Amino acid sequence: MKKLANYFFQGLLLVVPAAVTLYVVYLAIFWMDNLLPIQIPISVPWTDDFYLPGLGILVILAVITFLGYLGTRFVRNPFFLMFEALMERTPLLKVIYSSVKDLIEAFVGEKKRFNQPVLVTVNNNPVVQRIGFITENDLSELGLGTEKMAVYLPFSYGFNGQLVIVDVQNVSQLDASGTEMMKFVISGGVTDI
Repeated sequence: MKKLANYFFQGLLLVVPAAVTLYVVYLAIFWMDNLLPIQIPISVPWTDDFYLPGLGILVILAVITFLGYLGTRFVRNPFFLMFEALMERTPLLKVIYSSVKDLIEAFVGEKKRFNQPVLVTVNNNPVVQRIGFITENDLSELGLGTEKMAVYLPFSYGFNGQLVIVDVQNVSQLDASGTEMMKFVISGGVTDI
């Protein structure tokens, strides 16, 4: 009976991660397909028309890539500069636009932010430390000088986190890549480093 239970748990280890991943991808594909207001039917002789899941994603990726090409090729294009200036001057849109733009740039832009993993001491007695990422070394604009820094502490099993301001002496650099540390934290520490 114990061997049978062991086989069952081994089966869970094989099936559950794959099933959850496929299900999340399935949901993401259909969610992104529904972002487009149109559906493109596929016609195959001797069958009814059908809609190919994922075609919307291809259209979205193609449009984003084309806009990225235009943005990098014609950065000084007056249309893009006017659009950005309009977004920066509109009160509510400015907050949303600049926040989303900064977040995207933190991951894929030239100013990548989550590439300096650190260990932050959040409590001294008993010693409690968390893995985080330096987002700002110099907080002079906030009147805090260089003795404090901004560190982002991601939460496990989610893509949210917490920004904390800590003393520099409570932060120590980790000798690891930002990607590996983010994966380690998000998995709750169960993934291999």
